[in-house]
Amino acid sequence: MEAISIHHIVGLILVSAIIQWLIGFLWYDVFFKKSWKKLAGIPEDQKMKDRIFPMITTFIACLLLSFVLVHVVALAGARLFTSGAKIGVICWVGFIAPPLFAQHIFERRRANLFAINVAYWLIIMAVGGGILAAFR
Repeated sequence: MEAISIHHIVGLILVSAIIQWLIGFLWYDVFFKKSWKKLAGIPEDQKMKDRIFPMITTFIACLLLSFVLVHVVALAGARLFTSGAKIGVICWVGFIAPPLFAQHIFERRRANLFAINVAYWLIIMAVGGGILAAFR
């Protein structure tokens, strides 16, 4: 197995995080904006005063997720997009969906909100894992 430079890995993590961040923007600010706001109890006409801080913290979260996921993908030896996507889905099944489900239950949130949130995480885990495997 050939050695991969640290610059290549950092680049992969950045690309994965940027794509995840963009998917999140589209998911919550375009595709499901109205229904997500309604289900989350945010008034439709309420504008976010400071969008910079949440956008930066969300990107940092995507960086951390990609950093951990690249290690899991490497440990699994995944080298194809489909293999990496499967690793992402497995991580989603074990580490994302169960705690998110429990949180929604305890917060007495509606099932539709859970569906929007959990589907977002499924997509970014699969896409992130696929990217990290395919270009490693």
